[in-house]
Amino acid sequence: MASFAGLDLLATAVVVLDDEFVVRYANPAAENLLTAGARSLIGQPFLGFFAERAELERSLEDARVIHWDYSARNVTYVRTGRQPVPLSCTVTRIDSFGMALLAELRPISEQLRIEREARMESEQQANRELIRNLAHEIKNPLGGLRGSAQLLEGELELSALGRARIHELREYTQVIIKEADRLQTLMDRMLTPHRAPRLEPLGMHEVLERVRSLVRAEFGVEIVRDYDPSLPDILGDREQLIQAVLNIARNAAQVGSENVAFRTRAVRQVTILKRRYKLALELQVIDDGPGVPEEIQDRIFNPLVSGREGGTGLGLSLAQTFVHYHHGVIEFESRPGRTIFRILLPIR
Repeated sequence: MASFAGLDLLATAVVVLDDEFVVRYANPAAENLLTAGARSLIGQPFLGFFAERAELERSLEDARVIHWDYSARNVTYVRTGRQPVPLSCTVTRIDSFGMALLAELRPISEQLRIEREARMESEQQANRELIRNLAHEIKNPLGGLRGSAQLLEGELELSALGRARIHELREYTQVIIKEADRLQTLMDRMLTPHRAPRLEPLGMHEVLERVRSLVRAEFGVEIVRDYDPSLPDILGDREQLIQAVLNIARNAAQVGSENVAFRTRAVRQVTILKRRYKLALELQVIDDGPGVPEEIQDRIFNPLVSGREGGTGLGLSLAQTFVHYHHGVIEFESRPGRTIFRILLPIR
């Protein structure tokens, strides 16, 4: 099996099948997942490992004859005397070295995470385009609205109205001008993330220390540090990463969390946005606040969605955009008293 030696390095479980769907190769990851040595797997019928044999056989036939990739969910790996294991199985026709099919096996939880990341990336791209178009459409009439209010305020000085009445009307024009300025600032923030990142080597802990000082100055909240000192530098845009982490930490401070923590670790052999990386940085922002309201958890990264009174709903959307620019992802889990936002960034 020297021809498949490169598959030994994969963290994904892979087995190679012949035309009779008999296992002819299993990499070390497959041995770990199936809790069986390669010698005991090779020569065995692949279908014999699973509960859904008839359904799986039809799909394998389709993959072999029609040349299409088959993805199966809820394929159950059956082990004598042990709990069944739900797996995702993707089969690809290879037609090389006398073999027919290559099957990738993943635990269902990992497959669901990969699919969720892909769905979030697609939704984020659509949201960014929508927001950019919306912001451009709103900016032009805002300028006219503000200019008209300024002209009206100038005309008040030339009017024959009494001083008290002029002062009262000027208050109204000031409201229009200030609200137009506030909306203008909001539109500018919506358009800001479309700048491509300026990549340079930087230490993530330097970014986190900057965020700590900003949060302490603004909210008086001390952030506990749990850093992995062995983390190497990453390639990143300093300002974008500061803003991304700051938006998450600010959310924690604004909802009244008493304890906020930054935790960094190195993770190995991880899949991020459908790509496999040997090494990645994991940053966790942990707080003990009330948590993300359950009714908005599936939309929390969408623009203009906020669980806080008076919130713009842009902070997490911008954070996700900046992290995506670095080929990373943001995930979270939340319940009252404990919320964890987790940023994964590849280390190249």
